[in-house]
Amino acid sequence: MSTSRSQFDPVWLDRMYNNRALVPDHAHYFARWAEGSRLARQQQNCAIDLAYGGSAGEKLDIFTAAKNGKLSLGKGSKRAGAPVLVFIHGGYWRSLDKAEHSFLAPALTAAGACVVVPNYALCPAVSIPDITLQMVKALAWTFRHVAEFGGDPRRITVVGHSAGGHLASMLLACQWTRWAADLPADLVKNALSVSGLYELESIMHTPFVKDDLRLTPAQVLQASPAWLPAPSHGQLYSVAGAEESPEFLRHNKLIQKVWGKKVVPVSEDLPSLNHFSIVDALAEPTHRLHALALQLLKKTA
Repeated sequence: MSTSRSQFDPVWLDRMYNNRALVPDHAHYFARWAEGSRLARQQQNCAIDLAYGGSAGEKLDIFTAAKNGKLSLGKGSKRAGAPVLVFIHGGYWRSLDKAEHSFLAPALTAAGACVVVPNYALCPAVSIPDITLQMVKALAWTFRHVAEFGGDPRRITVVGHSAGGHLASMLLACQWTRWAADLPADLVKNALSVSGLYELESIMHTPFVKDDLRLTPAQVLQASPAWLPAPSHGQLYSVAGAEESPEFLRHNKLIQKVWGKKVVPVSEDLPSLNHFSIVDALAEPTHRLHALALQLLKKTA
């Protein structure tokens, strides 16, 4: 189950996984995301900090869909409500916040999607399996309540970046009926993982994050998507930036190899993108990544 290296080299692991070191101007991305997100919350029709659970971090934001978006099914459709895109932020499960990712909503709501952006508690206060279950709770809440905001609970697609890509793939593989009897087995119809991480053994040994993540071998087995059975329904699109490290490109290919091309029909390294510019591409209506997200939303019709 391990990576190609039988012995993990700490220096090599940090070089492969420390994206902030690999992208020296990463702070400019974060500053731009924060400002764009502030404006999006001011200008969009949205509901902020809705509680999906009882703890402080268990809140989400909902941005309602434009009625004339390209994803509209028209008056003759039997579907009620807009397709739902749930976006899960990255930050190695230990940093960042939903409030820094509202900037993604305008392009997606303009296309006709209802956008849900959940938060989660951060390591080391919680573990990665804890965060995964928080996202299960957030998606269950979304299924039960999104119709109140114009979304169709039968049309949920999950998109995540980096650690969020890991969580999106875990949610596609989730056995929903074991969580609650009122949930459908195919609650998450499809997922898009952007620069996702699919095996956590490498991360467990990576010096700059291991003290915060405190991963155990048991947790690695429990929460590595590539070591779980392929989902029995839906599809995962997996993408990474072509300018990302060889390890992120390996992860991108790994999930298609183990889950198969039927479940993971898309595994692409997108040209000229790094670990942070790829998030901007999701919000760019002319970019292939944005088109892939819309494609998955359309599949839920």
